[in-house]
Amino acid sequence: MRTLAAGAVIAGVPVAALVLLAAVGWVPVGPALLAIGATLIAALVLVLRWSRDLDLLADAVRRIAADEPMPHGTPVLPGMQRLGADLERLARRAATRSALIEQLRRADGTVVERLPDPLIVLAEDRGVRRANSAARAAFGAEMPAVLRHPDLRTAIDRAFASGVTQTAEVTLPVPVPREVHAAVVPMEPPIADGGRAVVVLSDRSRERAVERMRADFVANVSHELRTPLASLIGFIDTLRGPAADDPPAQQRFLGIMGEQAARMNRLIDDLLSLSRIELIEHQAPSGTVELRQLVMRLVAGFEPRLKQRSVTLDLRLPNELPAVIGDADQLMQVLQNLLDNAVKYGREGGMVLLDIAVAAPGRPGVVVTVADQGAGIPREHLPRLTERFYRVDTGRSRAAGGTGLGLAIVKHIVNRHRGQLSIESEEGIGTTVSVWLPQAVARPIATDAQASPPIVMAGEGRPSTTS
Repeated sequence: MRTLAAGAVIAGVPVAALVLLAAVGWVPVGPALLAIGATLIAALVLVLRWSRDLDLLADAVRRIAADEPMPHGTPVLPGMQRLGADLERLARRAATRSALIEQLRRADGTVVERLPDPLIVLAEDRGVRRANSAARAAFGAEMPAVLRHPDLRTAIDRAFASGVTQTAEVTLPVPVPREVHAAVVPMEPPIADGGRAVVVLSDRSRERAVERMRADFVANVSHELRTPLASLIGFIDTLRGPAADDPPAQQRFLGIMGEQAARMNRLIDDLLSLSRIELIEHQAPSGTVELRQLVMRLVAGFEPRLKQRSVTLDLRLPNELPAVIGDADQLMQVLQNLLDNAVKYGREGGMVLLDIAVAAPGRPGVVVTVADQGAGIPREHLPRLTERFYRVDTGRSRAAGGTGLGLAIVKHIVNRHRGQLSIESEEGIGTTVSVWLPQAVARPIATDAQASPPIVMAGEGRPSTTS
C-alpha cells in the first residue's frame, strides 16, 4: 500500500498532463497511452528501489543502535548510497567504541574479582548483584546473613539515603569470631551491571588479635613467669652464699633451677604456639590429613612416657578412616596435648583410651576420643577448662609440668578446623575429651562462612555449653 501510494505521487503529475493533452487533441491518444504506461512503470521501479533502500537504511540504523553487524546489501539510488556510506562509517565507530567499553568493563571486572578484600555490589533493592572471589571464599552461602547484620545494615541504609560513604565495625560470630571493618560506597550513577552501592569488608581479626595478645602477655605472662623467676633468683643467691661450699646442696638446687627454667621454656613455647594459632584461626585449613598415619607416629613417640607412668594405652584405630580437612602439624598438636593430659593427670598404672572412629552418617567426619581413669574434674570447672592459664588444681598442674595453655591451644585449633570439642568428666571415674573433625569432601571453598558447632562441655551426663 505504501509503495502504491508513493508511485501514485511520483507519476501523478506526468500522467495527468498526458491525459489533458490527449483530451484536447494536442497529442494522439495511442502515443499518450504508451507514454502514460511507461511513466507508471518507471515510477513503480523508482518507488521499489527507493523503498528497498529505505528498508536497508532503517535496518542499518536499528542494528547500529542494537550494536549488531551491518546488514548485507547497499542502497542503489545515489542519494541513498551516500547516506548508506555515512551509516557504515557510523557503525564502524560505534563498534570500536563498544569494543573499548567492553574491554574496560572486563578490566573492571578483573580488578574487582582479584581484589584481596571481600567486595559485594548491591542493587537498588539491597540484593547482591555480584561478589568477588574473596567475598565468596570468606562468606559463601552466608553472604545474605552477613549483609543483614544490624550494624552493617544500618550503614547500608545510611549510604543509600545520604549518598555518602558510610563505615561500620562489625563482629561476625561464626564460624569463628571475626572483626570486620565495612565501608559502604554509594555509586551515582550506577555501575554497568546496575549496582548502586559497593560494600568492602576488611578483616581486622589479625590486628585485633595482636592487640589482645600484647595485653594478655602483660596481664598473664608476667604473673606466670614471676614464680619461676623468683625461684631462680633465690637459688642463685643461695648458691652464691650459704651453699657456696656445699656440693650436695648445689646439685639439688641446680636440679630445681633446671626444672624452673624448663617450665619457663615450655610456657614460652606454648604461648608462641597459641599466638600463631589465634592469628590464623579465622582462616580454615584447605589441606587433607590421614589421621591413621598421624596417630601411629604419635603413639610411637609416647611410649617412653607411658612406661614412665606405667600406663597402658588402649588404642582403637580402624583400618579404614576417611581423610579430614586440616593442618597436619596442628592436628598432631591436638592429639599430643590430649594424650599428654590423659597420661599426666590420669591414674598412675591405669589405662588411657585413644579411640579414632568414623562419625555418624548424618555428620561425616572423624571423632577422636581420649579418656583417662584419673580423679575427674568437678562440674563447676568444666566451662572454664579451655581458658588460657586456667587450672583446676594449680599446685598439681605445676608439679606435673603443666602451663595451663594445653586445652586453650586445642580449642583454638579445633575452632580453626571448624570442628567440635566436647569434654565430659565425673569425679572418681575420669575425664573423656572428644574432638569431631569434618571429613574432606568436595565442597565450595568458602567453608569459612559455614557455622561451626559450639564447644560443648558436660559433667556427670548433664551437658552445658561454653564459648
